[in-house]
Amino acid sequence: MPRLKEKYENEVVPALMKKFNYKSVMQVPRLEKVVINMGISDAKENPKAIESACNDIAVITGQKPVVTKAKKSIASFKIRKGMPIGAKVTLRGVRMYDFLDKLFNVALPRVRDFKGVSPDAFDGRGNYTLGIKEQLIFPEIDYDKIDKIRGMDITIVTTAKSDEEARELLQNLGMPFAR
Repeated sequence: MPRLKEKYENEVVPALMKKFNYKSVMQVPRLEKVVINMGISDAKENPKAIESACNDIAVITGQKPVVTKAKKSIASFKIRKGMPIGAKVTLRGVRMYDFLDKLFNVALPRVRDFKGVSPDAFDGRGNYTLGIKEQLIFPEIDYDKIDKIRGMDITIVTTAKSDEEARELLQNLGMPFAR
């Protein structure tokens, strides 16, 4: 059983039940999935860019990513409908807990001048989105083997009804929010 899931069941659930006066354990918000998305700007000139981005995501998450394609043509970006423009992975269950544990305790503290993540990046429905500027903060990525520094978006989807509940859930799980 992942360390973060154990923490959720043994510490977070009782704390949230007490704070929000839930009558049932099923009312307590929980993590549903984590979506990691990497947009690849140089994919149209360099077809190998998609491949290397997919390898990076696969190494970080332990799961093979799906190549995302353009939904419509955009002339100013020189993109045609159906062109590969990114890669994404949806993590659930054990892999999700392992990834978040690694993100909170290893990767985020490695960011230069890190003071915590913004507590305002909730969407109003209890989901949190975090942008990362470079994939090098993950310990699995070998600095010598990357061709280009790429950023990624990490969206944490919860079952929380409000941002306040989601913030409390993530904070109790160990998300390093800025003070």
